[in-house]
Amino acid sequence: MPDTAAEQSRSAPAIARARWSASRVAGWLLALAAGIGTAWLAYWWTERVSIERLRVNGAQRLDVYAKSLDNLLDKYEFLPRLLELNKDVIALLQDPENPALRRTVNEYLERVNRQAGSRTIYIVNLQGVTQATSNWRSSDSFIGDNVSFRPYVQDALRGAPGGFYGVGTTRLEPGYFFAHGIYLNGRMLGVATVKVNIESQQRDWAQGSDQVMLTDANGVVFLTSVPAWKYKTLAPLAGAVREHLQKTRQYHSYPLEPLDFAHESMRDDGTRIVAIRRPGDPVRFPGPARMLAQTRSLAPRNWQFIYLSDLGQARANAQAAAVFSCVAFGFLLMLFLYVRQRQRSVAQRLQAKADLQNAYNNLEAMVAERTSSLNLITKSLSEEIEVRRKAEQLLHLTQNELFQAGKMAVLGQMSASITHELNQPLTALRTMSDNAVILFERGRMDEVKANLQRISQIVARMGGITGKLKIFARKSNTGLSAVSVHTAVQNALVLIERRLELDKVEFRLHISNEDVYALCDSNRLEQVLLNLLTNALDSMAGSARRRLTLDVYSDKERVVIRVADTGPGLTDEARARLFEPFYTTKPQGQGLGLGLAISEQIVREFGGLLKADEVEEGARFVIELKTAQQEAA
Repeated sequence: MPDTAAEQSRSAPAIARARWSASRVAGWLLALAAGIGTAWLAYWWTERVSIERLRVNGAQRLDVYAKSLDNLLDKYEFLPRLLELNKDVIALLQDPENPALRRTVNEYLERVNRQAGSRTIYIVNLQGVTQATSNWRSSDSFIGDNVSFRPYVQDALRGAPGGFYGVGTTRLEPGYFFAHGIYLNGRMLGVATVKVNIESQQRDWAQGSDQVMLTDANGVVFLTSVPAWKYKTLAPLAGAVREHLQKTRQYHSYPLEPLDFAHESMRDDGTRIVAIRRPGDPVRFPGPARMLAQTRSLAPRNWQFIYLSDLGQARANAQAAAVFSCVAFGFLLMLFLYVRQRQRSVAQRLQAKADLQNAYNNLEAMVAERTSSLNLITKSLSEEIEVRRKAEQLLHLTQNELFQAGKMAVLGQMSASITHELNQPLTALRTMSDNAVILFERGRMDEVKANLQRISQIVARMGGITGKLKIFARKSNTGLSAVSVHTAVQNALVLIERRLELDKVEFRLHISNEDVYALCDSNRLEQVLLNLLTNALDSMAGSARRRLTLDVYSDKERVVIRVADTGPGLTDEARARLFEPFYTTKPQGQGLGLGLAISEQIVREFGGLLKADEVEEGARFVIELKTAQQEAA
């Protein structure tokens, strides 16, 4: 029995040491697991943040590229329609065998192409044969070429504006083609085509480090920052698609081989992780590079922008974060062991408590200080919001006063004409009243009745004139409604009728018999019309031939009002500063230079457009408004 007790007493410390050793091993294993978990979490989080930064940057770059391309193409979209207005183009399509007429149109197209900065402009007949072109002087001129197989020509011949990107069949130069039908009295005579070079967009991409590609509806890459990707496809083309491309010769004879491009996974934010072998990568490269692919569709052309961000840097950042977390964790672990060793001393524990209390007090002071600072910032922001709100109210009031001041200035300029217009009826009223008294005394009642009826008509006419002035002078509301353009034109003409007679101006009005309605405010529309008409009359003050033309036409979407004169026209400086406030070409004292600026802002608030066309004689201003349905009575 004693031997057994002795053995138990000797084995108790060994058991305790064994337990302590097992606990120590378990602690180290737990620390190792925590270190690995921390490293993995740092890697995952850093990679996610890096990819999100790449996505945000890519989205911004895609917006810039898309807007830049849209702006470039929108600048030329109107050009084919402009050619329909040239009488020589119409004449050539009616008489294609006239060499003198062909040369005149060639020179005109050459001049317009040079001014617009487009690549080529040409006119084709209904059979798709080129009749005139801006490159008629070149040895490889387009004259006589048959382009009827091109989709943009086929679309235009069917009555729809054509748009098409392709490689030229003559010079092998790629570009975007705009096409629009040329009509005379509703009958199509031919097609006007404008070719625009958009390769400058690709050069801008290539200057940076961005990897961008622009594909068509079939997945063919036709613009890219990587030259080796151009005229490649995202996936193998179907037989029918390849046959169609060969028929239209959209990409000439390029083989259109597929890229080494594969989708790996779709992310929650709509982006994709893709694998693509970049040009120049050696064969021993361990697999294609993984990239973040972001896409942006360009309607209505069915194009798609693809922006590729290399994920190599994101992976490197994640690896660096994992290494740093391991080092930090090891440092913290060593610090923990050191502190634990130091805590064995009571004095050190008390000192640690004191330090902790001081840190807590400092933290409270910092929190209080930060809270006070945030309160001050919140108060400052509230005051700034109130100041901005009052400034916006003042701005609206000032704009309304400017509109009213503009109308009062116009009424002041017309005062002499209106006074003369009213003096004549007043004189007639006095004479006819005296005659009525005499006729009444003589008992000639029929003539008295006729005299009174004439007086009533004159008074009604004077009431109409003053009524129009009263309506024009009152302040407008800010709501938009369906407004009769016929009525607005008639009201504006009443106010300049006398001046047309005094200045001996030939007036022409082209307007349909059926009333037209636009989405606007009637009073402010009359103000804009009156401003344009009076400006036209002022500009023709020194002209030998004075003719004022007012055209009104509409379709399902817009109403167009054009005011043209035969004055000296607009200089380059005046055209550049046309709608600047306080800019005027009139002599000092005859205008503030606010009329066109106010008119342009009024039309813009209607959702419309006020612009000045380039014409050979005089000036022509165009108002474009949205068409509105007539409101029920």
